[in-house]
Amino acid sequence: MATLERLRRRADFLRVAGGRRKWVAPGLILQTLPRGDADPAPVALRVGFTASRKVGIAVVRNRARRRLRAAAAAVMPDHAAGGHDYVLIARAATPSRPYAELLGDLETALRRLGTWRETSAA
Repeated sequence: MATLERLRRRADFLRVAGGRRKWVAPGLILQTLPRGDADPAPVALRVGFTASRKVGIAVVRNRARRRLRAAAAAVMPDHAAGGHDYVLIARAATPSRPYAELLGDLETALRRLGTWRETSAA
């Protein structure tokens, strides 16, 4: 099980966005970029969350980010490949999308981007 770390600096978000690997789903957009080999913690997952004003007013944007954080915490530690940076971007449907479908969107995005890993049966 990998640990989740947060992306916080704008430069990190821009670097991931420049990687050109993204998947658009109804509930979210997932961008990913493999980190370099010089990274001291290659297993850790670094995840950033963002919501633009297109999503809604501040209360709605905050709700969207909270839902993305919860979905990432539920899916990514077990199924996302380590050594990558991920950015989850909220869409207009994120705050009102059923949670199970939001999880499905994230799982599909991870599979389509080739960063899905199966958990070992323990």
